[in-house]
Amino acid sequence: QVQLVESGGRLVQAGGSLRLSCAASGRPLSRYAMGWFRQAPGKEREFVGAINWSGDRTNYEDSVKGRFTISRDNAKNTVYLQMNSLKPEDTAVYYCAAVRTRTVVPGPSPREYDNWGQGTQVTVSS
Repeated sequence: QVQLVESGGRLVQAGGSLRLSCAASGRPLSRYAMGWFRQAPGKEREFVGAINWSGDRTNYEDSVKGRFTISRDNAKNTVYLQMNSLKPEDTAVYYCAAVRTRTVVPGPSPREYDNWGQGTQVTVSS
């Protein structure tokens, strides 16, 4: 199994930017497609976006399109979530997740993913 550790979350003002990282260990990240999710207090876990194993295909939830970008560096075993123009409603714990596939960009259901990180808190102040 691959182990995932997120980092980079912190308090940021509305309109600001933040880059989250998801470092993988235990298996080569190139075997996995990756997703980012978030969960705000009292809410269900929400899909943010996903990237295929090679990094040339992505998809995003509508509310983050044009503001968030997912990328990956398989040589560094790391996936990134660049977040720009942050809003207070982006406040949540952010999770990365992995699914072993080289054929598709994974979808928005958490059940598609086999491995999860512990999450990193992002707080956007107004």
